[in-house]
Amino acid sequence: MGNQNNQNNQEVDINQLLKVRREKLANLQAEGKDPFVITKYNQTHHSEDAKNEYIALEEKLLAGRPEVNTDGMEEADARAAKKEDYEARRAIMDANAIHVSIAGRLMSKRVMGKASFGNVQDRDGNIQLYVSKDGIGEEAYADFKKYDVGDIVGIEGYVFRTMMGEISVHVEKITLLTKSLQILPEKYHGLTNTDMRYRQRYVDLIMNNEAKETFIKRSKIISAIRRYLGEQDFMEVETPMLVANPGGAAARPFETHFNALDEDLKLRISLELYLKRLIVGGLERVYEIGRVFRNEGLDTRHNPEFTLMELYQAYTDYHGMMDLTENMFRYVANEVLGTTTFKYGDIELDFGKPFARLTMTEAVKQYAGVDFDQVTSDEEAKKLAKERHIEYEDFHTKGHILNLFFEEFCEEHMVQPTFIMDHPIEISPLTKKKPDDPTKVERFELFINGWEMCNAYSELNDPIDQRERFALQDANAAAGDEEAEHTDEDFLNALEIGMAPTGGIGYGIDRLVMLLTDSPAIRDVLLFPTLKSLS
Repeated sequence: MGNQNNQNNQEVDINQLLKVRREKLANLQAEGKDPFVITKYNQTHHSEDAKNEYIALEEKLLAGRPEVNTDGMEEADARAAKKEDYEARRAIMDANAIHVSIAGRLMSKRVMGKASFGNVQDRDGNIQLYVSKDGIGEEAYADFKKYDVGDIVGIEGYVFRTMMGEISVHVEKITLLTKSLQILPEKYHGLTNTDMRYRQRYVDLIMNNEAKETFIKRSKIISAIRRYLGEQDFMEVETPMLVANPGGAAARPFETHFNALDEDLKLRISLELYLKRLIVGGLERVYEIGRVFRNEGLDTRHNPEFTLMELYQAYTDYHGMMDLTENMFRYVANEVLGTTTFKYGDIELDFGKPFARLTMTEAVKQYAGVDFDQVTSDEEAKKLAKERHIEYEDFHTKGHILNLFFEEFCEEHMVQPTFIMDHPIEISPLTKKKPDDPTKVERFELFINGWEMCNAYSELNDPIDQRERFALQDANAAAGDEEAEHTDEDFLNALEIGMAPTGGIGYGIDRLVMLLTDSPAIRDVLLFPTLKSLS
């Protein structure tokens, strides 16, 4: 009962505070000071710019000036000496004052009679404000005292260092740019409810600097990928999201209806088949970074919409793609983190060393003790699966079961960057067969921290072989495989026109961001992850 009363009291208190904020806005509007009529504000600096510029000026103007020596002084005399030294330094700096105009959110306010301190947070950081009645005038100061934490303000003034050593702005003019009508979480605890952090990412970005830094780093990661591929002469393109026949991956699609054409369409599950059409068209090196959509579960590494990067390069194979992938991951880590060795949780990952390379059969032999090269039939493979308590479907063959063994016994061991190569043909319908073993294909997946980070092929360019593979996928679909692909006649037509020998890769951008930002869940690196509606 007591807890219920406390909760009710808190709700009453919050409702009263919200009411007060709306009353403040109404009063401002009645006085002709409505902040919402303001359309722009001239920023000359961000907080970190102002601090850095001030430090550089200090180093220039105060160079060679000795620190005050108070050794042996009485406490009062030491304080007086320090004050005299501060005032002398301050006089030199104020004579060369750096004037700034900064805009940001008021994150704290401490009113003390005729002078007050506050803190404004902007994109780059935060800076302390010194606001006085003498500095901005009596009316403006009275208005400032009514400001709330969360309000957005513009400040004009000059930069100085307080006697306590904090670089601050001596405010000469302050403008209320936006009145905040909601209450931010308490400063020192931030927004700690994980579900609410995802639902109200805008509050999370205000209160949790780590969240903001994650998404700044995400942007840098994607920019670094674009720079690297640009240097390798790749062309960025855009392909359709709404498709009649989604292909290029084993996944269930989302379905929709296009009213204008009265046609059912699906959201793409991959970027592959359209990018290959562009290789047929002669573009030779293409890539796309874009959203794809898969109608499957939610967990720490999966979101139904996610960012995929796929690239295709004519006249190379999966070995060329391995080299490109290794070099790109190394480049991106170095560009974004300044190093190729970094920690994810308690694990130190090293992108500087050559990435390990194992075939899937070798990995299963090493970690499960089964050599699938010696397994001669589907029945024998199913028997092994039963013995190891691995569930399989009736339509599964030896190749499917090899992959199940890998997922069950091997993935967790792939901590340092490891290429797993030469997958069974049954799970790789768009990939070239190995010339010396037609039961396997020229494919690799890169695993890091036990996660699949990318998937790559020597792309199948034989239209006759491709049609046969599609037919097998159609049969799997008919047998109940909801993730099977379907025959794409237009894609087959493109292959019949002729596609050069080509290597291709698909990368999950979100998992790479998780690694490089030490984020435990995919939702931590998606600004607005998919969540069940509260209603």
